[in-house]
Amino acid sequence: MINYELFKDYERIYDKDNPYVGIFKLEDNIFIIEPNFYTQLLGMKEHHYDKFNLIMNKLIEEIKKNKKVIFTADYEAPVCYKDDFVYREIEDITNPLHIFVEDKSRGSDYGD
Repeated sequence: MINYELFKDYERIYDKDNPYVGIFKLEDNIFIIEPNFYTQLLGMKEHHYDKFNLIMNKLIEEIKKNKKVIFTADYEAPVCYKDDFVYREIEDITNPLHIFVEDKSRGSDYGD
């Protein structure tokens, strides 16, 4: 089980059907952090430490606005499926803040 240290101040809800995701409660809102999103979030903390509070505040804003949110690396192939939840990717949080994620996973430009 992943230790979601960034969310230690929120009430954690355990779901035996989804043991690998972090499910948390914020007031009357429920949010789910998938492991792949959490890894991206940690990367943002490392590379944009000076703006990380802005990122976390925007994440909380999304939770309060939408009430039920799943944070995933790929909304077309999430780890967790839940009815009545909205899906958000890291770019949904960072792009409005003009903090852009650099995609280093693309192939080489040199060919074979």
